[in-house]
Amino acid sequence: MITGCVVGESLRSGAVLELTGLRVCRVTRMDLAGSARGSQPPVWTVLEFESDAEDDAPPAQALADGLSPDGGWYADYRLDDKERVVVFAGRVFRYAGADDPRRAEAVAYGASVGVPEHQLDWRD
Repeated sequence: MITGCVVGESLRSGAVLELTGLRVCRVTRMDLAGSARGSQPPVWTVLEFESDAEDDAPPAQALADGLSPDGGWYADYRLDDKERVVVFAGRVFRYAGADDPRRAEAVAYGASVGVPEHQLDWRD
């Protein structure tokens, strides 16, 4: 089972995000004027999704291709409650838990591409 979310405003201009097999479960508009940074807009559209697919490589690649490299954006999802997948424009990180060294790599990479520190707190 894949469960996760992506912020609509995080997609690069002109991107078409085709996530075959994923279902959008909820769409929420959030006013984050106090926590948005840099070029991030103050209001976000959060799309929560899920899938019964066992192969998460296609959605990971679609997100990596569709996310904007500007503004410090990422999408993330859980895979069968065993693995967290964090996707940036052009990069995918996978880790098994908070103490997995690959989590620290994802956090460091996110900070290097402009994700504000307080937005690198995804729950494991």
